[in-house]
Amino acid sequence: MQFDQKRREFISLLGGAAGWPLAARAQQPAMPVVGYLSAASPGDAVRGRLAALRQALAEAGYVEGRNVAIEYRWAEGRFDRLPELVADLVRRQVSVMIVVSDPGAVAAKAATTTIPIVFGISEDPVALGLVANIARPGSNVTGVNFLVAELVAKRMGVLRELVPAATRFGVLVNPSDPRRAETVTRDAQAAARSMERQVHVLEASTIGEIDAAFATFARERTDALFVAPDSFFTSRRVQFAIMAARHAIPATYAVREFAEVGGLMTYGTSLEDMYRQVGIYTGRILKGTKPADLPVVQSSKFELVINRQAARALGLEVPERLIARADEVIE
Repeated sequence: MQFDQKRREFISLLGGAAGWPLAARAQQPAMPVVGYLSAASPGDAVRGRLAALRQALAEAGYVEGRNVAIEYRWAEGRFDRLPELVADLVRRQVSVMIVVSDPGAVAAKAATTTIPIVFGISEDPVALGLVANIARPGSNVTGVNFLVAELVAKRMGVLRELVPAATRFGVLVNPSDPRRAETVTRDAQAAARSMERQVHVLEASTIGEIDAAFATFARERTDALFVAPDSFFTSRRVQFAIMAARHAIPATYAVREFAEVGGLMTYGTSLEDMYRQVGIYTGRILKGTKPADLPVVQSSKFELVINRQAARALGLEVPERLIARADEVIE
């Protein structure tokens, strides 16, 4: 009798022990999921930027695939797809949503008031209705404002330094992003007037329209071209480099990837630095900080990249003062 009782106690103990690993697993917190939304395509030279984002997350203790997952969504230049991609991430109930697109950030703000959103945008986040003010966002949204539109006059001035004889400037914008197109157009026209230069604005939102715009600029004897910052344009940067060379039009762009594939010159915010700052904020939010308590970061790291080989092909001599100011000169 005593033996049977001990036997039953031992079997009961084993049965309880069998449940220990399951219970322990049930108590472990689920891996947080970060949603990432971009208006660009996966191949649009974003590897270095994503590396900066992942590095910042790792420094905060979050390594992709180990203790944090990232769900990527790409609009591939189609701004009309952004709301549905946002809705998908909301349904996924991600822990934090990273949005590197102005219209994408607006769509995310409209879709959720509970999921923390970290943006990387070029427009004024207060004007877009994303935050109450820069210092105290006051909601579930914060991030980095990387100042693209504000650099229009500066980039026009650098283009004039490189092509001092230019009197007719062309400006190319993408009407698919009307707010940015309007802002760039207004600022470019103001900058041209201050320099006593003429300006002609054209729109393009397809591959064919880019080709047609270059043909028009060439026919009208445009001396230099200002290409507005745009994710679709970035995806077509090789086309831009080819068309600019074919029509012998000196052109300036916003992001360094254009110069890396043969474009003449780029000047703008360091997007890798912007992604790093977005990663820092994402890590802090994953650790419990509320977006409302994180002031919007005004990105202040800019870079000038000059492709000297492209300049030679266009018959341009790059002034030594520009060479001295450049962050990188591609020979």
